[in-house]
Amino acid sequence: MEKGYLALVLHAHLPFVRHPEFPDFLEEDWFFEAITETYIPLLKTYQHLVADGIPFRITMSLSPTLISMFKDSLLQRRYLQKIEKLIELAEKEVQRTKWLPEFAETAHMYLEHFRFCHYFFAEKYRCDLTLAFKEMMESGCLELITCGATHGYLPLMLNQTAMQAQVSIAVQLHKQVFGRAPRGIWLPECGYMPGVDQILRSEGIRFFFTDAHGILHASPRPKYGVFAPIYCPSGVAAFGRDLESSKQVWSANEGYPGDPDYREFYRDIGYDLDYEYIRPYLPSNGIRVNTGIKYHRITGRTAYKEPYNIWAAREKAAIHAGNFMFNREKQIEYLASILDRPPIVVSPYDAELFGHWWFEGPLWLDYLIRKITYDQKTIKLISPADYLEMFPRNQVSTPSMSSWGYKGFNEVWLEGSNDWIYPHLHKAADRMVELAYTFPNADGDLRRALNQAARELLLLQSSDWAFIMKTGTMVEYAVRRTKVHIHRFNELYDQIKYNRIDPNYLSELEWKDNIFPDLNYAIYNPTLSPQDRQAEVAATYI
Repeated sequence: MEKGYLALVLHAHLPFVRHPEFPDFLEEDWFFEAITETYIPLLKTYQHLVADGIPFRITMSLSPTLISMFKDSLLQRRYLQKIEKLIELAEKEVQRTKWLPEFAETAHMYLEHFRFCHYFFAEKYRCDLTLAFKEMMESGCLELITCGATHGYLPLMLNQTAMQAQVSIAVQLHKQVFGRAPRGIWLPECGYMPGVDQILRSEGIRFFFTDAHGILHASPRPKYGVFAPIYCPSGVAAFGRDLESSKQVWSANEGYPGDPDYREFYRDIGYDLDYEYIRPYLPSNGIRVNTGIKYHRITGRTAYKEPYNIWAAREKAAIHAGNFMFNREKQIEYLASILDRPPIVVSPYDAELFGHWWFEGPLWLDYLIRKITYDQKTIKLISPADYLEMFPRNQVSTPSMSSWGYKGFNEVWLEGSNDWIYPHLHKAADRMVELAYTFPNADGDLRRALNQAARELLLLQSSDWAFIMKTGTMVEYAVRRTKVHIHRFNELYDQIKYNRIDPNYLSELEWKDNIFPDLNYAIYNPTLSPQDRQAEVAATYI
């Protein structure tokens, strides 16, 4: 009999980036890279474990924006073009490195991987990876949960109706795509404030996650700390992040991904090789970018990098998996000795860490799950929903307002670089509620315009834009996206309010910003009860 439980939670999310007005668009590569380096490798790992009869449980959130990109035909076609070009480049690299033994084996590895990605994406799952995730969910190994509709940061939303819409749209899209309601939610950026759980309860959500201090500062203080869930007064359960297990993976100084034997992320042939050789595989504007083919290992903190050794990296991943398991065993043995119930250790990570930033991450996960299955009897992998079913009686307490990220209390999303966006977000949300209330039964072009206004608001609310402004990467794009959606929403608002809808302008926006094609603006009508709002939303997805 196990002494405690480990809940591995992977949060998969990308902002909605789709630009049909351009033949290619640099920021779309975020999505294409994540497919090749994270989502397909993780799915491959899950499938190999299932095929080998390894019992396991992992919880994974798929954000509605990511799901929408998975299912978008334009992005599907563009990914196929991307992976076919990568296969062509990898074939050239196999020839180029034939007489370079320090690189040749790695070149073959990339070619094999890119060919597998093409087969997996185009042939096995008909260009729709949600089918693969659904298959894993139905196998019982994967608990899929949802997120905010566009990853809107809920603690800084003043309009309750707009906050409800973020959750309601997410839940209904999840039902439509995966055939069942999500039991849990990953609150965008782990952002919680008291009252959010009431919205979750009204949408049928049973649990969510906070950072550790959200639980440790709860009122009254939880008896078991972060090692058992608490029930909010609404009855929704909150699970807290375990700091110790997170640090082992996340920490830039102490975490596994910084090991010298692992692949170096920042050395790529897109920058290292002759420009004329690499030019056919760069964006149409010709700027150098990462291709995904990297031949060096981390080596150390200097610019000098040794060639990557596949087998040394594999061996290190196995060692680190064993170390992580050993630490969780000792942690749970100690907790079990002082608690009067089996503890749960919740270890959440961004999914894109696995494979994209930490190339060996999916392999580490594979080794870890196999070792937990065969090499110990202290811990068992579990989903939070499973834990609630086993231990339905939990302390009632209210988590504190919190987020993850720098300082843990909103600062990443509200500080000098990005605070200018919030008056616009609040005003747009209020105006959307006003429109839904004023035009409760619209049809024709008016209904289309109201639905598109709701889409522009949702895209504007994405927490990614504020995050990018804070971190200083691709700031120009984040600012432009924010301003574009503000302008588009305000233009639609004026056209609707003053009865001068331009069908051509509306069609252009529907073509560019086509997220949630079944969206019903009526969810922003504040006079609807939660039950009526759910019915309105659900009706559009039938």
